[in-house]
Amino acid sequence: MMAGFMSYFGGRRDPKQSSRDAIVTLRQQLQMIEKKEEYLQKKIEEEVKKARENAVSNRAAATNALRRKKVTEQELEKLQNTRFQLEMQVNTLESASFNVENMAAMKKAATAMKDIHGKLTPGKVDETMQEIEEQTQLANEVSQAISSNTYMGVDIDEEELKEELANLEEEELNSRLMADSVPIHHPAGPSRIEDKRQAVEDDEEAQLKELQAALAM
Repeated sequence: MMAGFMSYFGGRRDPKQSSRDAIVTLRQQLQMIEKKEEYLQKKIEEEVKKARENAVSNRAAATNALRRKKVTEQELEKLQNTRFQLEMQVNTLESASFNVENMAAMKKAATAMKDIHGKLTPGKVDETMQEIEEQTQLANEVSQAISSNTYMGVDIDEEELKEELANLEEEELNSRLMADSVPIHHPAGPSRIEDKRQAVEDDEEAQLKELQAALAM
């Protein structure tokens, strides 16, 4: 039925355009039906009014008015059924057009994804990741080999190095302790008290400067 309806409005024309034309035509027809329904409804109301006015004075006229009302009601009912069918067709066409547009968009998306991936497959991805892991491991091994062979050919006694380092640390500590201690000076005699006092002050000042220098290290 739908194929016949579409061929009636467009034959082998573009499906999208044929669908749009059919929807436009159906909506125009629905507008005409609505106007016709308004006219029939108004006519029914007029016949009811005539029947009421002649119900007492002219029963024949009132009966004829009711007959015309009945006929008009039947015509209105048929028209309403037709309108319902047209509305269903509009909804069906709109839904079909919407589905076609959705499928076209999904097809474009699928094509784009296919172009992006190209010949890429899960197997090739796994293969590439394995190659990267192997090359990374190889680089680490090469780096370790180079660093371990830096002192190749040099005879180094590690215990001797530790002992030498310990001696250096001990000498440095002793040097700092000696720099921190201040010697005590005793006067040589009453005749040279002033000279010795000046010498002690000079010596203390010199030692203080040495101590400050040592602490700053």
